[in-house]
Parts: sequence; structure tokens; C-alpha cells
Amino acid sequence: MADLIQLHRLLGQIEDQLATCMRCGMCQAVCPVYAETGREALVARGKIALLEHLAGKMIVDVDGVRERLGTCLLCGACAANCPSGVKVLDIFLRARAALAAYQGLSPLQRLIFRGLLLHPQFFDAAVALGARFQGLFVRPVDPLVGSSCTRFPVAALGPRHFTALAATALHQTVPRRDTVAGPGRPQVAFFPGCLVDKVFPRIGQAVLKVLDHHGIGVFLPQGLACCGIPALAGGDQDSFQALVKKNLDLFGAADFDYLVTPCATCTATIVKFWPSLAAAADAGRAAALAARTLDINAFLIDILKVTPGAGAVQNGIKVTVHDPCHLKKSLGVAAQPRALVRLNPQVQLVEMKDADACCGCGGSFNLLHYDLSGRLGRHKRDNIAASGAEVVATGCPACMLQLTDMLSQAGDRVAVRHPVELYADTLR
Repeated sequence: MADLIQLHRLLGQIEDQLATCMRCGMCQAVCPVYAETGREALVARGKIALLEHLAGKMIVDVDGVRERLGTCLLCGACAANCPSGVKVLDIFLRARAALAAYQGLSPLQRLIFRGLLLHPQFFDAAVALGARFQGLFVRPVDPLVGSSCTRFPVAALGPRHFTALAATALHQTVPRRDTVAGPGRPQVAFFPGCLVDKVFPRIGQAVLKVLDHHGIGVFLPQGLACCGIPALAGGDQDSFQALVKKNLDLFGAADFDYLVTPCATCTATIVKFWPSLAAAADAGRAAALAARTLDINAFLIDILKVTPGAGAVQNGIKVTVHDPCHLKKSLGVAAQPRALVRLNPQVQLVEMKDADACCGCGGSFNLLHYDLSGRLGRHKRDNIAASGAEVVATGCPACMLQLTDMLSQAGDRVAVRHPVELYADTLR
């Protein structure tokens, strides 16, 4: 009965939001999936047409509905370019939730969303166990790029070159922090995100190094949970709302000026989706936190006004910047990562073609549609290679996984790093 009530509520919310769409087709011009496939049904306008009679279509062909709704990167290009201001991502996420309420979650989704993500201590323990024994199944490919592959063929992974789990997660090295800001300096809460914590702890260490250098007080609570975007993208709104509440409770008692995160996806989720999709009881707290949440690049450049010291060297290391969709399209953050890269005097910034084109990761999209994800990723790899860069910098750990895969498979000797790492390199 509860699922039927939720389904009825979600269908009503979707119907209300659809009324603002003029069917102008502007989304078609910017959709990376349409650009690659040419299929109108997969562009935002095509999906909105599907959603107009969602209830009936789910009954007739629920698998077809799931396939079309799932073939979306959630990159936000359609929403960012919509002249009517349609909240396309909110609509799609509610539609996926309606589908889950009708069809139910798969056993794997239940295990991941409700068995692991809702219980951070179990999630941490499972990942730590995987990191300890991954050497039995994983071998390094290219230490410079940071890639690995399986020791024997695994059908579910295909030809992927992936980034292995970190031997020691960030939370194991820094379980919590509560330092006081220097005179006149702001106090921040730090939200590393799952990928930084478990795959790229070096990024978290770089953030802490930079914040310490500038006398910033840091509050990092113990037991942080996932930001909730995997559950939300999978249609599990209940788990998403529970994760939002867990994190809000951890930050609620602390006194800080800003919440900063080095993960573009976490930042966009907290700023955009926590306020609009959190449970009604938590919406006010979520909106208040979202209003003072910043990507680490934006915090350092826009708030701290960090400026370069000595001038850049000639013939420095060539670095190009990939703009994550969740930073540029969702949050308008593009100049700041470049400004942060330029703070390293040993670096020469070179622009690649279509720096803001989607890399094709899209979280679960990469898992469910790897062939299409790889085709988009190879376009990005080609542009990186053509730039002549020795390093590609990006503010999204998920994009880092995709870029590592594409560059490694192509045999490119290009390191993948976060802009904050390049700045941290300059600090003693």
C-alpha cells in the first residue's frame, strides 16, 4: 500500500512539472546521448513525451520505460539550456522513483542502497576488505595514469581499465577533525564524498593541506554517509532521504561558515537535490546547508581570493582541464578550476577542444551502458591527446575514473589529477 501511495504522489508531481515544457527541442542540441545515437526517444523531449502517460506505459512495457529512462547521463545539459527553466533532472529522478515504486528495486540495488550505503560502518568495512584482497584479482596497468585491470576476464567489467581501491581510506587516516580557524579566517565543514574517501584519498589530503595552509578551521565529522546520488539515480528515494538526514544530523550541531567538497557530483547533489527532494521534515535544513555549500575550487578562488605567487615558468608541465558536467552545467563553476591550476608556477595551462563536453561516465550509466559510455569517453580522450597535455585536471572523481579508463586503454601517458592537488603541490 505504501508503494502505491508513493507512486500516486510521484506521478502527480511529475504531471505538475511537465506542464512547463514547451517541447521546443533545445535539449536535443546539447544532449550527448542524442549526439552519439541520433535517437529522438533518448533526448529530454523524447523522455518527457514518454512521461506524459507514464502510468499506462509502465503497465504496457515497464522494461522499455526503464531502458529509456536509464539511458540518461543526468549531466544536466538539457536543464542548463532550457529556455523555460524546466527542472528536467528533478522530473527524471522522480520518474525513476515512480518506476521503482511500481516495479521494485532489484536485489543488487537493495544490497547496495539499503544494505551498504545506509550503513556507513558496513560500507567502510566492505570496502576495506576489498582493498586488502584486491591484489588477488587486480593488477596495475600504468602507474602514471593510475590504471589497473583484472588478472583474468570478468564479463561484467568488460575491457575496463579502472582505478583500484586505495590501500588506506581517508577516514582511516583522518577519522574526524574539528580545528579552530585562524584570526579572520572562515570555518568550514568538509564533505569528502565516497570516491575521495575510498579511491582518491590523496585528494582529501590535498584539500586538508590547503585548508591548513590558509588557516581555515575544519570540521570533519566521523561516520559521514554517501551524499545519496546513487540511490536517487536508481529510483530509491527512501534511501536517498535517509542518507540526507544522516548527513544533516552530523553537520547540524556544528558551527561553520561553508561546507566544501572536492567532488563535483556531491556538490551538485547537496546544492540542487537535497533541498528539492529531501523529506519534508528535512527540506529546511537541507536548503540552509545548500546555500553555503561550495566546490573546493570555488571556495579557494571566490571566497579566499587565493592568488598566484611567482610567475609561471616557460615550457612548464602542460595541463588541460576537463569541465565536469555537474560543475559547469549545474553550478556554473568553470573559471575557478583553471585559476587554481594557474596557481602552480610549474604549470602551463592548455585548453582542449570541447572541454565541457560530457566524458560519458554518468555514474551507473557507465555500468549499464558501457559501450555508449566508452564512445563518449573516447571523444574526450581524443581531445585530451590533441591538446598535447601531460596532465588532465578535473574536479570530479567520477570523471577521473572515466578519463583514467579511456587514456589507459589508448596507451596515453597522461596523468589524471584534481586541480586542488596541483595547487597543494606548491605548498610546503
